[in-house]
Amino acid sequence: MWSQMRNPPGGRDARIMLAAQFVDRTGSGVWAAGSVLYFALVAGLDARQIGLLLGAAGIAGIAGSPLAGWLAARVPARTVLMGSHLVRMVALSAVMFCHGFAALLPFVAATALAERAAKMLEMLFATRIAGDRRSTYQALTRTSANAGYAIGAGLAAIGLAVGTLAAYRALVLANVLSYLLAAVLVRRTREPGASTTAVATSAAPASAAVARPTAAVEVVHAADVANPWRDKGYLLFVLRDIPLCLDDSLLNVGLPLWLVGHTRAPHAFVPAFLAINTVLVVVLQLRVSAATEGPRRAVRAVVWYGVSLLACCLILAGATGGGAVGASLALLAAAVLVTLAELVRSVTSWELAVSLAPEHARAAYLGVAGMSQAIQKSAGPPLLTGVVMAAGPVGWAVLGAAVTGISVVQSRASRRRLAAMTPAPGSQAASPTVSPTASRMVSPTEVVSRPGSSCRAARPASARTSGS
Repeated sequence: MWSQMRNPPGGRDARIMLAAQFVDRTGSGVWAAGSVLYFALVAGLDARQIGLLLGAAGIAGIAGSPLAGWLAARVPARTVLMGSHLVRMVALSAVMFCHGFAALLPFVAATALAERAAKMLEMLFATRIAGDRRSTYQALTRTSANAGYAIGAGLAAIGLAVGTLAAYRALVLANVLSYLLAAVLVRRTREPGASTTAVATSAAPASAAVARPTAAVEVVHAADVANPWRDKGYLLFVLRDIPLCLDDSLLNVGLPLWLVGHTRAPHAFVPAFLAINTVLVVVLQLRVSAATEGPRRAVRAVVWYGVSLLACCLILAGATGGGAVGASLALLAAAVLVTLAELVRSVTSWELAVSLAPEHARAAYLGVAGMSQAIQKSAGPPLLTGVVMAAGPVGWAVLGAAVTGISVVQSRASRRRLAAMTPAPGSQAASPTVSPTASRMVSPTEVVSRPGSSCRAARPASARTSGS
């Protein structure tokens, strides 16, 4: 693993980006561990206000991903990512000088929006720089991110133990500085380029299309962005992906509250859930990524997610009837299963979001895909607390069965879309491949070039100013 960290897919720029993400997640780990207590003890909020503040921030975060995708389709993604880090730096700096709900709300919301934007842009960076090895890069990202979160939580524990006003503000300042350092590191990377694809549209063989400047050729430019909001199939994929991200809420909300309110397991087991999750992610993420690498494997692995979450839910449903030891073992097994589901989801959700999007419009499409996790973070906790746990063990069984069913539907729908996107062998030269939303026809006087061909024709200046 460490050798791959030193030489990741994408080389120098990928290595710098992994360092930036590690720094970012370390600061985020500090803030995540201490934010609730900061709001309560320093900013003077009560429990209801803290819940409203975090809920509003989650809703604001939903807009971050599509906004980043829209911007990245028009300006360099590297620039937008640096801007996201700097927005978080400024917004969180302002938090240190705010007291009360109304004063904190805009800055906490801006931080959440920029955080979701940054995560989407990191995903876009990986698709462009790591190519077909993006699953391996994603595994390295999650490994470094989890290490950062763990270190950040440890640093936060020191500050919380001190407990003074200065200590709490030092925790905020540590996160602010992590955003600044992450922006500096991102600035050292180079902007990864999106590809330009030329496809012959005449019925003649490809070589004839190249040799004759009169042949019509479709050129798909990165700047000619398709609209994901009009792609019904992709929107349905994103909609189904929301419940397929519930492992996050289940680990952080469902397991602790079920332990406390419905089992006899000791409360001291709650930190063990996060410890198990962190260790398994670091140890297994690369292996799981290798087993599910590529769109075809990812399609099959989506069902694994549903099966793992179903097993986890059934164990939780049965954890209420035993004693303290039995409940503790059951909950630890549930933590292992939900982590396995997370390991699968972290690869399949991202791999399919990339593979099912048109290559020339991935920035916009990934921006929409990133909404699934943001929506889950807002809707998942109230779903678990207000519906699933309120229904008791039956609620867990129904949730597991529903997620498993959705995973099967997602797998089949993704397989059909991938098949439709993959041209039959030899069909490219015989039939046109037309992109109705992001294409233009090249006139006989424009450049028509292919690898291995020496035929070139002059492009008018008016054509060169569009989409290049």
